[in-house]
Amino acid sequence: MERFTTLRGVAAPLLIDNINTDQIAPVQFMRALEPDYQTALFARWRADADKPFVLDIPRFHRAPILVTGANFGCGSAREVAVWALAAHGVRSIVARSFAEVYRESLIKNGILPVVLAPPDRLDFEQQVLAVDGQSPFAIALTAQTITCPDGTKIAFEIDAGERTALLEGLDDVAMTLKHRPLIEDWESRAAKHQPWLQKITLPE
Repeated sequence: MERFTTLRGVAAPLLIDNINTDQIAPVQFMRALEPDYQTALFARWRADADKPFVLDIPRFHRAPILVTGANFGCGSAREVAVWALAAHGVRSIVARSFAEVYRESLIKNGILPVVLAPPDRLDFEQQVLAVDGQSPFAIALTAQTITCPDGTKIAFEIDAGERTALLEGLDDVAMTLKHRPLIEDWESRAAKHQPWLQKITLPE
């Protein structure tokens, strides 16, 4: 998993509530043996030639920060809806709120989910709309701040364990292996004092 420490780039506004995983990555694209995740990303919305989609507007193309509404990633537990954003180059999503399963999937794929306090959220969204892709924002996970183009710093909260996983680029297995000496010590003691736990009897 790619580490997340700092990020600097354009913030693309998609201020719509209840965007679900099938809208993010329509299921028909997943039937291919080797799906094109970048093409799948918001494919239905991007197909409307009369209304250019925000991520296809040149100044927002490959924007690493996506700013969106409430309950982002609702619907199914479709992890390709995370992979599609990653394929497009999105490294952080600032939403009013996330569907919990989707939020967890973002973290496991090295993408930082951010939910700001309501007053800060309004100020941030107004700045995103005002600069209109002309100036970059900076996100520092160590400091847990977003720096806006006007120099304003906005703090955000994140669980300590999730923060560590992103900073160090660790998935669940790698996080577990950080405690390998303790695990091996427990296994050794269990083998000595509870040897029956080490034996598996298969039916004939």
